[in-house]
This record gives sequence, structure tokens and C-alpha cells, in this order.
Amino acid sequence: MTPPSPEACMARALQLARHGCYTTHPNPRVGCVVVNAGRIVGEGYHAYAGGPHAEVHALREAGDAAAGATVYVTLEPCSHHGRTPPCAQALIDAGVRRVVVAMVDPNPQVAGRGVAMLREAGIEVDVGLLATDAEALNVGFVKRMRDGLPFVRLKMAMSLDGRTAMASGESQWITGASARTEVQRLRARASAVMTGVDSVIFDNSRLTVRADQLALEDGETIARRQPLRVVVDSRLRLPLAAACLREPGRTLVATCTPDEARREALSRAGAEVLMLPADEGGRVDLRALLAYLARDEQCNEVLLETGATLAGAMLDLEAIDEMHLFVAPTLLGGEARPLFALPGLERMAQQRPLHIDDIRAVGQDWRIVARPSRSAKDEA
Repeated sequence: MTPPSPEACMARALQLARHGCYTTHPNPRVGCVVVNAGRIVGEGYHAYAGGPHAEVHALREAGDAAAGATVYVTLEPCSHHGRTPPCAQALIDAGVRRVVVAMVDPNPQVAGRGVAMLREAGIEVDVGLLATDAEALNVGFVKRMRDGLPFVRLKMAMSLDGRTAMASGESQWITGASARTEVQRLRARASAVMTGVDSVIFDNSRLTVRADQLALEDGETIARRQPLRVVVDSRLRLPLAAACLREPGRTLVATCTPDEARREALSRAGAEVLMLPADEGGRVDLRALLAYLARDEQCNEVLLETGATLAGAMLDLEAIDEMHLFVAPTLLGGEARPLFALPGLERMAQQRPLHIDDIRAVGQDWRIVARPSRSAKDEA
């Protein structure tokens, strides 16, 4: 039997890490494989915050076979006491010979200390195998640690002529069931789902993960929590009977209005009202909101599900990292609402270019995954 290559072992560790895609918030997704005498003797992944880390699961499965083994782990083993003891020490105690790390942990509490701890104990450490894949798995955690901001993923559904709703605001449903299942997957992996108050008023959105609509793949599980619901509501127009206020989990209403009576009414209805500064236009300062979500709520990934106004404002701020645009084979006409509200675009030089990463069919619809070009304003 041919021993697995280092690349195959790390790829397996990444596959294991993905099993925690919906459950590890606010921690990163991490997988681990233990190899001894040319065969895998232990595997594990981090399933939820407060539970054992990937290395602990893998070492437990390996047992005595961990002594002298090579360990492949997708993120640098932790070196500090958090909710669980440091994994670097667990590897040392197990007597492993070598540790292959995909990427250094961007968390300042670790940031190379785990690697140093292993090397000081005489363990050979290599860093960088499949690093790009490892970072892609934890784009939100990496961005929060490096920049103090969450990774923002925009989801929108549109007709073939680029419209998201009728002029009245009616929008359910543009896309089919398969596309809506994909949206449930996006919600399930997010730390928070963010929308504008108009979207809630028109659609009465619940902004929840519905397990019955979510098709899980082998090894995947659903988080025990609902993602934080965030409603951007500068003037506190959210109806007190809104469905999102009656769902399990938390609804955070971000505002900049000093209307104390209205704030108290929303609080009694089940909302948590967050007072933020206003931007130059008198609306909620979106940068301040994103910083709050990263710092105080430990949000790694935020799913933005909203209408043209908030989507356009976030695009103007260069706050959107990735777009998932679902295109339905239908036409809504010129009077229907556009995808983005981007006032002031008058010349071709002002257009906003995108990088297309993926296009594929989802049922009868199409999904486009794209990234905004960060240099668009400079080029204009």
C-alpha cells in the first residue's frame, strides 16, 4: 500500500475541517491528521467553541501510535490556555516527531508562539503546505484577526434583466427552491445575517437558518445557535410585530436615532438596540457597525441579505468581500428595483469592475460568485 503524500494528508485535514463549517463560531475551522509508519492512525476536527480542538480528537484516536508520528494540521496549534488547554503542549506530551502546519494562526495570542513552542521541545515543524486553501477555509477569522473587521459576503437574487423586486417591493420568490437551499447554507456558515429595515418591512424576513431547507453533505452538522440577526435601521422604523423579533436567537437593531421611547418599545418587543454614530448622510455609520460586530460579537463572517440601498452603500465603502448573485431565468421589467443603488455613476470610467470566481447552475437558476475590484475608485 502506497503511503499517503504530504499533500494528500493535508488535503484530508482540510476536508475534516470543513465538517465544522457551520458550528465553530467564533473559532476557526481546523482539521488534523496523524500519520505513523505510512498510514493514518488518527483524525479529528474542531466541532464547536469550548469543545476539544482538532489535534486533541486526532491524538485520542491515534493513542499510543501518536508517538513518533507526523501530524498534519490546518492551523497552527494554539499555545495559550483558553476554554481548552494548549494543543501545542498536547502534541509535545504525545511525543510526536514532526508537525506540518498549513498556516500560522493570525490570532495575536498565538501568531507563531505555537510553532516556537513545538520547536523548543525538539519537534520538527514545517509551515505553508496548502496555505492558500487553509486561509480560504477561514477567511472570516483571518480578516477579523488581521483587520478587526468581519468578512462580508453579499447574497442577492435577481432576474435576468438585473432586477431584485417589483416597484412595490414584492420579491418572493424570484429564484427557485435549489437556490434558496444554497442561501440556507450561506446563512448557516455566517456569524451574523445583516439586512436593511426596508427589506424587513417589505418581506417580513425571519433571517433564520431553516434546517428542513438545508441539504447537508456527509459529515456536516448544523450549529446549535441561530446566527445573529442585524437590522440596519437608522430611523427605528422596524415594526414591533416583525417576524425576526419572534424567532429564536438574537436580533440586533443598529440605529443612530436618539428616540428613546422607540428604542424602549423595540427592546420590549425582543430587539437589542445598538446606538451608533451617524455618517455624513445621517445614516448608521456602517464602518462602526462592522467594527462592533468583529470586536464585540466576534463575528467572522457576515452574510448581507438586503436591498439596493444598503448593498450600494456597502459597495461604496468597499466593505463587501464576496458576492453570491443568484440569477433567475425571468424578466421583471424596467420599473422593477435594481440590484444596487449607486448614485453618481455617469461615465464608463466610473463603472465598478468585478472579478468572477465561479459561475454554475443551481437548479433552474445560475449562481455567480464574484469579488469587487478594490482599485475601482482609483481607476475612475
